[in-house]
Amino acid sequence: MLTAERHFIILQFLKEQETATVHVLSEVTGASVSTIRRDLLQLEEDSKLKRVHGGASLLHSKWTEPSLGEKSTQNLVQKAKIAAFAAELVKDGDCIFLDAGTTTQKIAEFLHGKEVIVVTNGYQVIESLLSEGITTYIVGGKFKARTGAMTGPKALESIETYRFDKCFIGINGIHDVLGYTTADPDEAIIKRTAIKLSRDPYILADSSKIGEAAFSKVADLHGCTIITDDDPEANYDKVRKHTKVEVVKL
Repeated sequence: MLTAERHFIILQFLKEQETATVHVLSEVTGASVSTIRRDLLQLEEDSKLKRVHGGASLLHSKWTEPSLGEKSTQNLVQKAKIAAFAAELVKDGDCIFLDAGTTTQKIAEFLHGKEVIVVTNGYQVIESLLSEGITTYIVGGKFKARTGAMTGPKALESIETYRFDKCFIGINGIHDVLGYTTADPDEAIIKRTAIKLSRDPYILADSSKIGEAAFSKVADLHGCTIITDDDPEANYDKVRKHTKVEVVKL
C-alpha cells in the first residue's frame, strides 16, 4: 500500500472514530506498528492529527468552539483542580485579570477571603466574583453571548488602562509551533493584551488542548506558564521545550 493511501485510510478512520490506537490503525491498514508510528509522526507534522499516548486523535475545528452551556459540563474535575491550583498563586494585594470562561469562573470561587482586585471581561466570572465579595472591575465592550466575553475596540481600550500582577487566560489550543490559539480573533486580542500587561501570565487549559491549534493566534508559548492536568494521554514534551508547564494531579 502506498504511503498516501495509508494516510488517507488513517485520517478517514479518525474522522469516524475520533481516536485510535497504533495497534488498531495497524490492523486497519495492514501496516506494521513501526510504520504506523512513522505515519502518525508525519501526519502530526503536517497538522492533520494529534498524537496521543499509544495512538492518535482527530484535531478539533479551528474556528468553532463550544458554548458556555456546553463548556460547563465538560472536564469538570480537571477544571476544578486547575482553578484551585491557580487560585493558590493569587496573594493578598494582587491585581489580576480573569479571562472569560468556565475555568476562570471557578478560580473566582476559590478567591474567597483574599484581599485582591480583579479585572475581568467574563460575564459569568463577574457573578462569581461579586458573590465572593471581591473588588471587581468590568471590561466594557461588545458582549459575545456564546462565550460570555466582552470583546471589541471598547473592551481593548478598557483593558489597556490596567496593569496586572497576574493574568489567567483560557485557551482553545496549545501548539509547540503555532503557540496559544483561540477561535475568535476579537477574543484573541483581549487575551494577548492581558498577557502583555501582566507580570506573571498563566494559561489555563485541560490536557485535551495540548497539540491543538485554533483559528486565531494569541501569543507564542514562551513567557507564560501553562497550568494543566496530568492526563497520561497528553504529550507535554514539545511545549515544555518552550515554556514552563505546571501539571496538576487529579
